Amino acid sequence: MTTLLVANDGGHLMQLHTLRPRLGVGDDVVWVTPRTPQTESLLAGERVHWAFPCPPRDTRALARNTMACRRLFREHDVSLVVSTGAALALAVLPQARVRGIETVYIESATRLDAPSLSGRALAMVPGITTYSQSSALTRGHWQYLASPWELYDTTPTAPRPVRRMVVSLGTQEGYGFRRLLERLVPLVPAEAEVLWQTGCTDTTGLGIDGRERVPSEEMAAAVRASDVVVAHAGTGIALMALENGKCPILVPRRSMHGEHVDDHQLTIALELALRDLCISRDADSLKERDLVAAASRTVTKVTDPPQLRISSVPLPRPRASGAVAAAAAATAASV
Repeated sequence: MTTLLVANDGGHLMQLHTLRPRLGVGDDVVWVTPRTPQTESLLAGERVHWAFPCPPRDTRALARNTMACRRLFREHDVSLVVSTGAALALAVLPQARVRGIETVYIESATRLDAPSLSGRALAMVPGITTYSQSSALTRGHWQYLASPWELYDTTPTAPRPVRRMVVSLGTQEGYGFRRLLERLVPLVPAEAEVLWQTGCTDTTGLGIDGRERVPSEEMAAAVRASDVVVAHAGTGIALMALENGKCPILVPRRSMHGEHVDDHQLTIALELALRDLCISRDADSLKERDLVAAASRTVTKVTDPPQLRISSVPLPRPRASGAVAAAAAATAASV
């Protein structure tokens, strides 16, 4: 009995990958995600259905993935589908419910007090169980599952020079973050070795060797060996830094500067800063002393976190699937 684990690449996939050991879904798993250097590296050795890229609010990509993912239900005896979003969940989860398969949507940790557009749409589909990763989002359809940040703690260490750095701007297409690079480049110590993962950001004239994407295994190794991690306030890189013992400097992208569709990265950075799990700075206020402060902290993780129960007895197949199918179609059309 196969479990499908469905997530867009980037932070959504990193959240689901980190959650997987706690979900008790067993070993018979097929991942559903777009193919990128990050996903190929992170899921090496796993069974994967490579989906088409599924950017936010791209209805053509959503329709294309909906059609392509139909064969998953023909090729596998699927008993459970779990997703942490985002748009790719809309292509797969309603299809699972039409077939009477137990279906779980776990809202992204970026959404502290209100669900995402995908989350709101999926909560309307009959039979999809919806969980949040924020205790502030526990109303209506939403049940609190757990916070990913509760597993980590920071402690001060002796100050050390900054010799190795990782800078990560994520891989979201169409949204550069040059404002951070222009502020950061002059602050980097001359002797420091830096891995610059810059996504689509234009690095012309900055004198750095930017790479659009970096495989997950290489990125994790670089983070582990680094003294400082500076990143946009995305959940994927934040989790990777914490998992590898680093207290990151998180710099939120701002919609007012055209750096993202909204300001949800502000809430991520604030949440982690309040938990003392990051140093949060606006791009324009970043200082050299912030690099020194980040290098003087280390992160530890709970070694045996409690299991999370998301699956119960499989839901019975609906006697009349027409209403469910209609709701699924309406959901896809509304995004």
